[in-house]
Amino acid sequence: MMRQYELVERVAAYKPDLDEALLNRAYVYAMQKHGAQKRASGDPYFSHPLEVAAILTQMHLDEATVAVALLHDTIEDTDATRKEIDQLFGPKIGQLVEGLTKLKRLDLVSKKAAQAENLRKLLLAIADDIRVLLVKLADRLHNMRTLGHMAPEKRARIAQETMDIYAPLAGRMGMQDMREELENLAFRHVNLEAFETISQRLAELRDRHADRIAAIERDLTERLAESGIEAKVYGRQKKPYSVFSKMQRKALSLEQLSDIFGFRVIVTTEEECYRTLGIVHRTWPMVPGRFKDYISTPKQNDYRSLHTTIVGPSRQRVELQIRTQQMHEIAEYGVAAHSVYKDLGSEEDARVHLSKDSNAYGWLRRTIELLATGDNPEEFLEHTKLELFQDQVFCFTPKGQLIALPRGATPIDFAYAVHTEIGDSCVGCKIDGRIMPVMTELANGDEVEIIRAKGATPPQAWETIAVTGKARAAIRRATRASIRRQYSGLGQQILERTFARSGKTFSRDALKPLIGKLGHRDIEDALAAVGRGELSSTDVLKAVHPDYQDSRITKPIPRRDEEGWFNLRTAAGMIFRVPGRPKAREKERGGGGANAIPIRGVGGEMPVHFGPDGAVPGDRIVGIIEPGKGITIYPIQSPALTAYDEQPDRWVDVRWDIDAALKNRFPARIMLSAINEPGSLAEIAETIAVNDANIHNLSMVSTAPDFTKMVIELEVWDLAHLNRTLKQLRAKDCISEVSRVNG
Repeated sequence: MMRQYELVERVAAYKPDLDEALLNRAYVYAMQKHGAQKRASGDPYFSHPLEVAAILTQMHLDEATVAVALLHDTIEDTDATRKEIDQLFGPKIGQLVEGLTKLKRLDLVSKKAAQAENLRKLLLAIADDIRVLLVKLADRLHNMRTLGHMAPEKRARIAQETMDIYAPLAGRMGMQDMREELENLAFRHVNLEAFETISQRLAELRDRHADRIAAIERDLTERLAESGIEAKVYGRQKKPYSVFSKMQRKALSLEQLSDIFGFRVIVTTEEECYRTLGIVHRTWPMVPGRFKDYISTPKQNDYRSLHTTIVGPSRQRVELQIRTQQMHEIAEYGVAAHSVYKDLGSEEDARVHLSKDSNAYGWLRRTIELLATGDNPEEFLEHTKLELFQDQVFCFTPKGQLIALPRGATPIDFAYAVHTEIGDSCVGCKIDGRIMPVMTELANGDEVEIIRAKGATPPQAWETIAVTGKARAAIRRATRASIRRQYSGLGQQILERTFARSGKTFSRDALKPLIGKLGHRDIEDALAAVGRGELSSTDVLKAVHPDYQDSRITKPIPRRDEEGWFNLRTAAGMIFRVPGRPKAREKERGGGGANAIPIRGVGGEMPVHFGPDGAVPGDRIVGIIEPGKGITIYPIQSPALTAYDEQPDRWVDVRWDIDAALKNRFPARIMLSAINEPGSLAEIAETIAVNDANIHNLSMVSTAPDFTKMVIELEVWDLAHLNRTLKQLRAKDCISEVSRVNG
């Protein structure tokens, strides 16, 4: 175990002006607090925070970060408190330590939710200070190095979590060296057989090609030196998980991979990077399509380098990465390579500098914006994983703004990446000047123009097309808002009808003081509850007018007796018989009077759908509020209405309000009996088609030697169209009987 003076010497080696007293206090405090605690390996627990601190010294981080590493488990695993740490080390270090503390006592429903909440808290803490992330990743790295001492089921869970979250998070922060080690440590526990097989094959290849690798290093170094470029050239082999991932992604065997060995060329200046590229391409032929310039267009994690593949000595493909020493440090250590805490005056200045100069930190802050969208923990975890795992493509706005997106992204993702309002109002797109579908997969260099429409709402189906977490979250949020607006509008119409039938006038202002009493947050929430059927319109009426007495006939039992009369029940329980003429029924329910809600069909601005047997314009109709679904429309003679006899508050007056220009079809169900012979079904289908009706569904009810009964769900314009179709079907010799179901 590293001694106190050794830790101080490590930091002093790269930061001579360190606060030595701070490190000494943190070392002694953490060692005393952890006391006799042991790890699963049997080692003293204090060895863990000490190793985490040692990992951070390899990144040349400041003494405050190293002190946080020593203290990071004290609040969670000992009797230390935030107040005590603030007093001894200052509130800033106390805040960092608390940011690393897990949510141990949070009552969560699943381990997945606990994982998501821990990630939420971690990211919020990172947003305030990036050093929280550096300590957390170092903590996870040491835990993975010692994972073998844990129980098998816990090893598997921690390894999968590392693969899902922490390794890609390190990659997004540009910390490639740490990402590769985390991936390979996790890979060993997630898929041991694959890990051992690939590791063995890579070891064989390394031994077989050792001389060739040395020759290429030597040849490249000499050729660059002849041109006056002093460069460090060294070969490197892909790590097992990187090889496995590429084999899986591209469905290749290990022998088919051309970039198992790569070479890094480290030069002094950016200009020398491009000079080196020219020398290499003049000396050896390049492989077309394998050149990438990440210097002029850096990756989102700040990675900068030139990539090319050449056909080198022995006709062997060789992948080269050309970069400066500064680029190399950022490629290996990412945000940890930014020396902001050493070069700037205050920590606040450092955060401002990092947020401006680091694309990686900018991405992280944008990801954290998802926390404000109201998604549940599992959704947030899903979106964050989507963001972490994706490779990138670079596209442009018509004004030349560069937008980095995950590979596989669509114009929908592009629109939301520019701004949420642009995504919400998107109705189409142009790619390189041509109108294209919004589900088109974008490629590097595409210029994307978003076509917008005022008042547009993204379709719910876009959520399955979008790739980025931001787009999916925004679409889900816009869909919820749209549905809420629909229910709110429906609720207001229901209340206006209820108030008008009672001789009252509905007013939103009159409802305001009663929102709390009704159990809702605001007026829109209460109106939406009425629209969803969760809040009775009569209850709202009585809340606004406490003295209201309902003495009128309140609901019919919607069935005619044998003589064609309707039975109506009053609020006092008395039953009256009234003639079953249309106007008599129309007066009480489904009459389409002035206060009735207009129905235009499914897909309008209200959550409306039709009952199983359908309804068409021309039918006398009634609406039934279905909690959580909106209004279901039934023909007034439907036997299904008897199920709502004792629920008068669910009945809604509705009327048709059809715009002929829209050409909407409506559902109706018919039953027919046809002769059981070849060609009958074809003749039925032809008759329906000739009459411009559409068969939506067809089912055989019963089949006998002579006749087949079938039910056909039709789509027609209106009642006259349906009757005309039925008349044509009755005229066919192959049909013995046809009628509308519940007609």
